[in-house]
Amino acid sequence: MRFPRRAVLRLLAGSAAPPAAARITWAQAYPSRPVRIIVPFPAGQATDTVARLIGQSLSERLRQPIVIENRTGAGGNIGTESVVRATPDGYTLVLASLSNAVNATLYKRLNFDFIHDVAPVASIGGGPYLMVVNPSVPAKTVGEFIAHAKANSGKINMGSSGSGSVSHVFGELFKMMTGVNLVHVPYRGGYVTDLLAGQVQVVFGTISTCIQYVRSGMLRALAVTTATRSDALPDIPTLGEFVPGYEASQWYGVGAPKETPAEVVETLNKAINAVAADPSIKARLAGLGIDPAPMTSAAFGTFIAEETEKWGKVIRAANIQVE
Repeated sequence: MRFPRRAVLRLLAGSAAPPAAARITWAQAYPSRPVRIIVPFPAGQATDTVARLIGQSLSERLRQPIVIENRTGAGGNIGTESVVRATPDGYTLVLASLSNAVNATLYKRLNFDFIHDVAPVASIGGGPYLMVVNPSVPAKTVGEFIAHAKANSGKINMGSSGSGSVSHVFGELFKMMTGVNLVHVPYRGGYVTDLLAGQVQVVFGTISTCIQYVRSGMLRALAVTTATRSDALPDIPTLGEFVPGYEASQWYGVGAPKETPAEVVETLNKAINAVAADPSIKARLAGLGIDPAPMTSAAFGTFIAEETEKWGKVIRAANIQVE
């Protein structure tokens, strides 16, 4: 039996309409139940603090509970992989950070590729680390520290949160760009006690960890690691003022399993950008040394790829091995 051409076209058009309509309806309904944000690090760390701060306001905007779940281990890889394996429906997200970009090179056998297996959703923001020294170090500026370190090659200890940690790679970039020879001392339980005691002399640490000791005079801040000065510490120069081209920022954002619908990613991107732009949230992020950096999901993906390439070069050049 033959159908007239117009009838066939009407049938084809009709058969195509329901799936498109279903996608639109489904996207408009998102989210219809609680959304989980997986934090790949322990409660109390900066990544966890950022997730809980953003999650509270995001819950109000999406009108659904945001559940923060800590899944730790393997430098953040266990929690990240759980999101990679999750259903790509927008209900399981990961609080991504610079550690994800570092781990792509640091770990030789990952079960996932962060760039290809995680959909970039939204950037939250970023900020500097502080280059701090024990007051026993006779240097008031980065330039003086470089001169002191070269005069005492191999005698100055640089503490970090562990091999391949953010504080470690920031320090290794400094060593590469200045030619100084600092002895790396990785810590698992925290370096602050030994830094205050002078057993390690220099650290590239988080503002939240170090600022109280800087303000009390127990540590001396020489510079921030970002390309521009921090609003939280406007009198502290940047490393780039002494080491042209040096720039290192910790950053945070949100990712989802690949193949998460574009409509869902866009909904989340707009909501997270709005949260980060809220004056009260901006003020609380500033207290953590984080400046909001809104981006489209595509721009955030490009940024992650660039960061992965940059820190991969540092890890290979310094031959950093995971503990």
